[in-house]
Order: sequence, then C-alpha cells, then structure tokens
Amino acid sequence: MKQNKTTVDSATRNLIGNGTIIKGDIESAGDIRIDGTVTGVIRSNGKIVIGQSGLVEGEMECQQADISGSIKAKLKVEGLTSMKASAVFEGELLTAKLSIEVGAQFSGKCEMLQPNQPQHEKKQK
Repeated sequence: MKQNKTTVDSATRNLIGNGTIIKGDIESAGDIRIDGTVTGVIRSNGKIVIGQSGLVEGEMECQQADISGSIKAKLKVEGLTSMKASAVFEGELLTAKLSIEVGAQFSGKCEMLQPNQPQHEKKQK
C-alpha cells in the first residue's frame, strides 16, 4: 500500500477531526490538533494537541505536546509534554519537561532531555 505524505509550509493550525482516519506521514510548520485517528509519522515545528477522541499510533516529533487522548508511539518533544487526566500513553517518550495529571495512564519508557538540547545530541548510555 502506498504511504501518503502531506506537507504544510505555512505556520497555521491544522485540524484532524473526529471520525477522520489518516494512514501516512504528516509534516507541518504549524500546530496540529488531532481528534481523529492517525497511523504513521507526525512531525511539527509547533505544538501537537491530541484531543480526548484522538488516537495516534506510530511516531511523533514536535516542540510541545498536549495529550488528552490515546497514543501508542515513540514521542519526541523538545519542550513540554503535558498529559491530561484522560490521556493514555503507551510507548517511548523523550522530552525536556513533563507534566502528568492525576488519572492519566502512562505505560512505557521516559527519558528527559536537557532544555534546548537537540534530540540528536542526547546522552548515550
């Protein structure tokens, strides 16, 4: 099956609505809000918001993440990762800052980056 790749060049807000299913890669210079389902790689130079009805499976890279829905992925966040009480996370998290509300479910591995440390320069263990 051919994978689709969508690129957005402007710093806009992008919405993937409830009931929408995307299989493929997404790249955006702006923020993304996901209330539907995305399977693939998501890269944003801004903030990614996963709404309560949102589901992401695959890999995500962004500056900031605000999670209220479900993620089964490898997540790389250069700034703050915020998991709301309704969040369900399963996978690997690499982030500079982490906030988890009471009630959120976290299952997996978390590694903390130094603030403003590029992802490719993280410490080797």
